[in-house]
Amino acid sequence: MYDFETLDATAQAELVRSGQVSPFELVEAAILRAEALNPSLNAIVSPLYDEARRAARAPLPEGPFRGVPFLVKDLAAACNRAPHTEGSRLLETHVADRDSDLVVRFRRAGLVVIGMTHASEFGILPTSETRLFGRTRNPWDTTRSTGGSSGGSAAAVATGIVPMAHANDMGGSIRIPASCCGLFGLKPTRARTPLGPDFGDIASGLVHQHAVTRTVRDSAALLDAIAGPEPGDPYVAPSIGRSYRDEVDRKPGRLRIAWSSKAPNGAYVHDDCIDALIDAARLCDELGHELVEAVPDFGGDSSTAAFVTVYSAYAASTIDHFARVTGRRPQRELFEPQTWALAELGRSNSSADYLTAVTALQRTSRAVARFFADYDVLLTPTLAEPPPVLGTFDSPEDAALLGFFGAGAFAPFSFIANITGQPAMSVPLHFSVDGLPIGVQFVGRFGDEATLFRLAGQLERARPWASRRPPLGRK
Repeated sequence: MYDFETLDATAQAELVRSGQVSPFELVEAAILRAEALNPSLNAIVSPLYDEARRAARAPLPEGPFRGVPFLVKDLAAACNRAPHTEGSRLLETHVADRDSDLVVRFRRAGLVVIGMTHASEFGILPTSETRLFGRTRNPWDTTRSTGGSSGGSAAAVATGIVPMAHANDMGGSIRIPASCCGLFGLKPTRARTPLGPDFGDIASGLVHQHAVTRTVRDSAALLDAIAGPEPGDPYVAPSIGRSYRDEVDRKPGRLRIAWSSKAPNGAYVHDDCIDALIDAARLCDELGHELVEAVPDFGGDSSTAAFVTVYSAYAASTIDHFARVTGRRPQRELFEPQTWALAELGRSNSSADYLTAVTALQRTSRAVARFFADYDVLLTPTLAEPPPVLGTFDSPEDAALLGFFGAGAFAPFSFIANITGQPAMSVPLHFSVDGLPIGVQFVGRFGDEATLFRLAGQLERARPWASRRPPLGRK
């Protein structure tokens, strides 16, 4: 009898390949665990258990993860004939009529989708709490947030329901829940993975797709399976021409690592997060890397303001897009207060304001790229605070943007890599004195996931984390 919840996706797939277990056994075990844990987590908002059982009994593609159970985030990805809500009451009865390009690739890799996971409405807040589905709870402390917007995916992986799950990232939504839930989360280079068929890019390139995992090798092998452009994509990420999975086992050499605890927007950084940063810097030094306290010019308030302009335009355009898809008229009461207020802010800006903001973000990208001519990696905290209590980002109607701007204080380090398009990862190297996971962020050069995977593999071997399990979900 195997404890599947302790095995990563690579190990589960090897059991299937060797004939020791069947895909159906893996999928059924995941479903049973989901049924036992999800009432406490509220991570899976649309179970697809019957569909998953049928898929597991049928012939599956001979991909690297044949038979491994998987979850898709209910945001910026759709599964044919499954609910697709984006966390919004505007879409509460909407059902997708096709797989997204990314989901096609997940299935081609042999993964079996067992459900859709909870995200904040349109991914706007760094938590997974909505009026449509309620609150997703952190398995390390159920009074706390999982982070977001990929919080449902992170909670499910942390508790071993599935070994990895889809996640995406517009301002940190892979790395934030990875930090909050003790997982490895890599945001790939811009355009490394597809957004089609409906989108070439989203919000001028801010959105990136991948996954949260327990192990580095799973993240790398999955990226091998899903990376690459689709016909008609507006731009592509540079290819390294070799396997990311192989990079994990390679030594990174002596890297020149810049590090800083200074938040780009001047936000206060909690002592636990600074402790995590210093601990990671010390570990990197022990592993032979050169550590230099330095930070690029992020553009200060001008970059933050430009990011908000693009982000608010995204909120407005997303509401308009799904209003057309559903044929429903957008009304304030259908949305979270901050979503509606952010969309109104977006509509108040002109097209010239938008293009000016995009130009400002591109200017920031060039300044940061010049910094990376001298450094291989930048090390920062992933977050400025430990996992927050549930409800931290709630916004009353009379102060509807309170939660949104509070998110900037909570996650001031992650959004820069969305602006620049660089790969960045949250690595679960630290825990607070209260037993809460605290991640650290490593940012690589544009197109250079390989260096991050080599470094992450080295860190994982030096300080393994995958066996650490949250209280909720332990046997």
